[in-house]
Amino acid sequence: MGQISLPVGIASFAKIRENNYYYIDKTGLIRKLLRSNPDEVTLITRPRRFGKTLNMNMLAEFFDIRKDSAALFAGLEVAKDKMLCDTWMNQYPIVYFTFKNVEGLDFASARGMLMEAVVRLYKEHYYLLDSEKVNDLDKEKFIRAAKGEISDTELKNSLLALMFMLREYYGKPVILLIDEYDVPLAKASERQYYEQMLDMIRGFLGQALKDNPALRFAVVTGCLRIAKESIFTGTNNFVSDTISDHRFAEYFGFTEEEVEKLLADTGLSGGLRQMRRWYDGYRFGNVEIYCPWDVLNYVSKLSEDKKAKPESFWENTSDNSIIRSFMERTDLGVQDKFEKLLAGDCVKTELVENLTYDTLHSSEENLWSLLYLTGYLTTAYPEAEQGGDERTALRIPNEEIMLIFRRMALEWFQEQSLRNDRKELFDAAWNGEAGVLTEMLSDILFDTISYHDYQESFYHAFLAGLFSGAGYIVESNYEHGLGRSDVVIKDRKHRRAILFEAKHAADEAMLEKDCDSALAQIKKKQYDKGLEREGYRSVLCYGIAFYKKECLVKKIS
Repeated sequence: MGQISLPVGIASFAKIRENNYYYIDKTGLIRKLLRSNPDEVTLITRPRRFGKTLNMNMLAEFFDIRKDSAALFAGLEVAKDKMLCDTWMNQYPIVYFTFKNVEGLDFASARGMLMEAVVRLYKEHYYLLDSEKVNDLDKEKFIRAAKGEISDTELKNSLLALMFMLREYYGKPVILLIDEYDVPLAKASERQYYEQMLDMIRGFLGQALKDNPALRFAVVTGCLRIAKESIFTGTNNFVSDTISDHRFAEYFGFTEEEVEKLLADTGLSGGLRQMRRWYDGYRFGNVEIYCPWDVLNYVSKLSEDKKAKPESFWENTSDNSIIRSFMERTDLGVQDKFEKLLAGDCVKTELVENLTYDTLHSSEENLWSLLYLTGYLTTAYPEAEQGGDERTALRIPNEEIMLIFRRMALEWFQEQSLRNDRKELFDAAWNGEAGVLTEMLSDILFDTISYHDYQESFYHAFLAGLFSGAGYIVESNYEHGLGRSDVVIKDRKHRRAILFEAKHAADEAMLEKDCDSALAQIKKKQYDKGLEREGYRSVLCYGIAFYKKECLVKKIS
């Protein structure tokens, strides 16, 4: 096989096919969608980066009456059904609208972004102004919409108005494709203008989807299935497909067979195990799914360097504020459950799939459901193995998401440390009160969200984080004396320093022995002498032994 071009970051179906990019065939989605007669409105929800936009773009290319798409679909699964293609391919006017960039710091700026998206949509159909099939009054409305000179009421009706004009022009009802419908609501919820945006989106979509004679059918995608009563009230023949459903399970994301073939085609068959550990683990319906964004990015890296290490490609596409918002809810008492997840275990909860953004944080069940629906958690085992329990067992799907959780837990702890008054801790450290430090550090550890494969590096970061941001110089693995000590705290103003040597005990009974070992290492390596040569008049040396959330601190006299 010749050089393979991977469509990393390309969501244009036509561009992928016309430029011979590698394409994993998902056109079977069209056959599943149409069945004997498509539902009036199909809402498909999936986490970000699982191919929603590419699939919507593929649907637009297939149905659009303005195009001849036979060459794009040649050799693909849907093309095998000649009757279906004759009936549906390039036979209907389509409106493809994305909410992906509709956001802002306040409602006015978000409304402006929505208006810009409507302007672009209208300009795409400027040919309607040359037709006698569209009446003059509608043409006037069209021109004002294309200029962005319409009121809120007209903006809410703009999608419906365009669909009526397209039906008049083509003599056929319109297929409506709406991508990322809930992005504006998510952003509005974060920035405190949710009610205003909900009113706008409810009007904008509701007018187009409810009792609309110009509508043939609609497909809507997003991350969450917002309660029907919030946006889609009165919409008949409304069907949703979430990650718990089976109908479209294999069409968003890559199956293991598809990943195996991709690796074989790129000469990387040996990378399946690593790929599975890092980017597999999602379960849509009862189908095991890989994140396509991660797979394509990692295959691209491996194609250039076969020794390339996996990394968190998904993390870089979001701020992961969902996890942070959960960690900050100390009133829910979920710390122990988070630690179970970080240890590779699962938690059980009742899932709520009909959510609204204004109630996401109102209960523990809503927050667990949010982490599940947005891809941070997945079902721990297939539906058939749930054992009749009304609660669903959830786990972290793979190494990539585990890494995100761990980083967020550490960042959360460090920020919590900066918020808390640490004067009592600092005083105990500078006064040489090892017993007080033992008690205080153990209490702080108990309040952290940690994971059970405790390593010395975790405890180094823990100690460094406690003293950071307080005007001290904090150094890890600093070279002085005859080696490198773990953590050094320098107070230049008073020419004093604290030196910590930390050990990770195998069990609680070993705390005393390991603490003594840390002290012996400080003496042998003469760490304090290096600091004294730097001009520090007072150097306090502590040995610390940690076991999970317990510690023992001793000071060299």
